[in-house]
Amino acid sequence: MRLPYGLLVASVAAGLLSVAAALLAMRAASLQFGLVMLLALLGHVLARRGARRVRWAVAAGVGLLAVVTTARLFWYQEQADEAGWPNSGPGLATAALAAQWREQIDRERLAAIGAALGVLCLAVGVAALPSRGRRRGAVTIVLTLLLLAWFGLGVMPDFGGHPLPDLLGTVWPALLAALLAMGALALSGWRADRRWLLPAGLVLLSLAMARACSDLVGAWAGWWIVANPAEATFLQLGMTVSTSTDSFPKVSQAVEAAVALAGTGLVAVGALRSSRESDAS
Repeated sequence: MRLPYGLLVASVAAGLLSVAAALLAMRAASLQFGLVMLLALLGHVLARRGARRVRWAVAAGVGLLAVVTTARLFWYQEQADEAGWPNSGPGLATAALAAQWREQIDRERLAAIGAALGVLCLAVGVAALPSRGRRRGAVTIVLTLLLLAWFGLGVMPDFGGHPLPDLLGTVWPALLAALLAMGALALSGWRADRRWLLPAGLVLLSLAMARACSDLVGAWAGWWIVANPAEATFLQLGMTVSTSTDSFPKVSQAVEAAVALAGTGLVAVGALRSSRESDAS
């Protein structure tokens, strides 16, 4: 087995293990296998011959997403080491909760910046592919419009009752990543490979980025209520605590991991395949 194909097989195997670990609520193991999957995929992209139009842009995108996964793994391990809440009093506990919550939001915002840069590199690779004038471009435009409508309806309720400038100042990287993925999806129909791996990957990647943005918006809205109780008197302050046995196995987390990893892999492989097909034609 040649090196590029071996790396691709290793990437698929690591991705499956990452999804399985997420299903079993093994967050650290899921991130570790996800990182291995992205690194093997990066090796596959760099080891493939040809595809000069898109190789470095795709490699940069996958590499940046691997950096984001590394940061998430480091933050998760750090959070696990520092687990515990101060209990000197309700006021102190609430303040500590708000501070830790804000720190997590800032970390997710930083990760979203890295993800947006990664998606931007992948979008540049898609745009660098030659347009073949296929009519299937209309299909991806319709898919993009449907995703935009679903995304807008999903996050719109969280924008109500909160200061919009502060919210956008926090979530703009995640919002940009989602919009970039959807923009690349709109372009992919004219540049798709014969098996349509590239548009399929961009659909999944758009869903993953949209979900990440929605989660960040929801986290910020919850933090704002805790940090500004005087401005949110119509709500009752509380905290939801999840247990390790809650809705086990973690199907939703496994699905999210599968969508994100499969989307990245299909975009990378589809872009390389499309470039080779255009060179051969």
